[in-house]
Amino acid sequence: MTADFVFDPARATPFLTAQSHNGWLGLTYCGHGEDWVELELPWRPDLVGEEEREVLASGPIVSLMDMASGLAIWTRMGKIEPIATLDLRIDYTRAAAPRGSVFGRATCYRTTRSAAFVHGIAHEGDPNDPVARVQGVFMTIAANDPRKIAHG
Repeated sequence: MTADFVFDPARATPFLTAQSHNGWLGLTYCGHGEDWVELELPWRPDLVGEEEREVLASGPIVSLMDMASGLAIWTRMGKIEPIATLDLRIDYTRAAAPRGSVFGRATCYRTTRSAAFVHGIAHEGDPNDPVARVQGVFMTIAANDPRKIAHG
């Protein structure tokens, strides 16, 4: 990356999801700000938890929020650096509507030398009526971090 590179989640999301689990889920970019990113998880019959209810299962929603969190961290940092999910807590407040997409909006509210902190919501179009609330901690390792393991 060049010195003037600034991470752009709108451009990066299609690349990052092209051949990955998140791409298989159908995650798509919706919007972002200085420290937040929002993605969409579209409803599909094979992502349903209980066939008779036609509601998205919790696993795809966890993946949605994990990806949105990672993108929010890189957006706040303005660059891509290795990160790892240490803790991602999801509190479901209600079931999603049948046959509906779920949107995941994550905000990175603090970064330190070795950690990034996020919170967010999963909703169906109304952020004031969330399906779930999310809180997480991610490990970050900067390119110049002396703790980085040497390759060789």
